Amino acid sequence: MTDGSRTTHAPCPGHLPPAASRRGFLRSTANGFGGLAFAALAAREAAGSGPLAAREPHFAPRARRVIFLCMQGGPSHVDTFDHKPRLAADAGRDAPAGAGRPGRATLLAPRWRFRPRGRSGLMISDLFPEVARRADDLCVINSMATDLPAHPQAFTQLHTGTTQFVRPSLGAWTLYGLGTVNENLPGFITINPPVAASRTYGSAFLPAIYQGTRLGGGLGGAFRRRGPAVTALADVQSPLFDRAEQRLQLDLVQDLNRSRLELDGGSSPEIEGAIEAAELAFRMQAEVPDVMDLSGESNHTEKLYGIGDGVTDAFGRQCLLARRFAEAGVRFVQVTHGTWDHHFNLGPALENACTQVDRPIAGLLEDLDERGLLDETLVIWGGEFGRTPHSQGTDGRDHNNRGFTIWMAGGGVKGGMRHGATDDHGYAAVEKRMHIHDWHATLLHLLGLDHERLTFRYAGRDFRLTDVHGEVAREILA
Repeated sequence: MTDGSRTTHAPCPGHLPPAASRRGFLRSTANGFGGLAFAALAAREAAGSGPLAAREPHFAPRARRVIFLCMQGGPSHVDTFDHKPRLAADAGRDAPAGAGRPGRATLLAPRWRFRPRGRSGLMISDLFPEVARRADDLCVINSMATDLPAHPQAFTQLHTGTTQFVRPSLGAWTLYGLGTVNENLPGFITINPPVAASRTYGSAFLPAIYQGTRLGGGLGGAFRRRGPAVTALADVQSPLFDRAEQRLQLDLVQDLNRSRLELDGGSSPEIEGAIEAAELAFRMQAEVPDVMDLSGESNHTEKLYGIGDGVTDAFGRQCLLARRFAEAGVRFVQVTHGTWDHHFNLGPALENACTQVDRPIAGLLEDLDERGLLDETLVIWGGEFGRTPHSQGTDGRDHNNRGFTIWMAGGGVKGGMRHGATDDHGYAAVEKRMHIHDWHATLLHLLGLDHERLTFRYAGRDFRLTDVHGEVAREILA
C-alpha cells in the first residue's frame, strides 16, 4: 500500500516477523485506516441488527429449528414406508401400461415384511426396526411428487424449489427469514453434502452470509471416540496468528470493506455479506471446536446413536453432531447420506443403507425427546424421489418422481399419522398429493414463516422459495 511517497508491503506468510513485530505491524496498519469505517453499518452491528440478527417470524412458530436427514439417490418408498399389499399380490405380473417404463417390466414385491408399529399402527417395513419404535412420532407423507425423474434436477428442486435455475436453498431461505440465535455459530450447517451439489446449500442471489457452512464430506473418520474431536471444518484455527493478532488483521480488512461499502452508497449485499462472514468466522473459533468435540458425551448417548459400531458409527456421529449444533442454536442442520440409488442389487444394497441410518436416526429422535428438544425441532427424512414398483433388471428399481415418501417428526407435526397415498402399486400420488412446493410451504409455515411473504427483490422481481405455487398441508399440523 502507498502513503504519500512511502510504500509498505505486508510480510510474506512464509517469512513472518516475530510475534511482537507482527502485532505492531497489524496495529499500526489498522489504525491508519480506522477513519474509513462506515459509521452507519458499525452502529447497526453494535445494535445487533445485522443480516444474521434473530428476527420475529410472521406468526408463532411450531418449530424453531430443522434437522434434515437427506437420503441422496431416492429411497424406495414401496420397500420402506409405503405399504402396498396389492404390489405383493401382483408380483411377477407385467407392469401396467403408462408406468413410465422404457420396455416390458414386471412388478416386484418388497422382500421385507411391513408391520403395524406403535399405538398408531403405522405400517413400516422391517428395514427400519429402530425407527419403527418411534412410529408415534412420525408424520409419514406418502403422496410426495416432484417434477423430473433425474437426480440432478430432482435433488436441486428438493433443496431449492426449482429444477432449472440457481436459486437460494431451503436452509438459506430459513436463515434469511429468521436469522440466527447464536452469533458464534453459523445459522445453517450442511454435513457431508455431495461434492458437486453446492447449489443445494447455497444462497444464490441472497446475501452470501445466508449460505450453508459445509462440514465434510466423509465425516465417518473425522472424530475420535475419546479425546478432542478432529474437526472437519477447514481453517477454523489460524496457523499464522494468535487471536489478538487476527483481530487486528480483521479490523484492517473490515475497515477496507466498509470504505468500499461507503463508496457504493452504503448498500451492497455482497460487501455486507463479506463483512458478516468474516466476523462470524472469527467468532466461530471460540465455539465450534467445543461443539464438535464429542468426547464429553455419555456411553448411553453414544449407544443410542450406534457410535462404536462399524456399520452405524459414521452416520451416528453425524446425527449426534447435528443434535449438538441444533442444541447450540444452529437454525438449520442438514445431514446427507448417499448410496440410495438402487438400480440393481436392491436386496443387499438397500438393506445395508437402511442399517447404516436406522439406529442413528432413532437415537437422534430419542435423544432430542429426552432433552426436551423434539417438540421444537423438526426432523425430516427423505430423498429427491422414490423408486418404481416394477423391477429394473432382475433386482433393482428405477426412478419414480410421481409418488414417494418423506416423513417428518417433532416440530409441530402430528405424530403417528399417514398423510396422502399413492395408487395400489405405488406409482403415483393419488390422494392429497404434495408437490415439493407444497412441502416447502408447509416447512416454512411450521417455522412461523408465510411462504408468500418471505420474498427477496432481485432483477426487478420478488422471488420466493415456492415461486408462485405452494399450499400448506394444514392437516398434518399438531
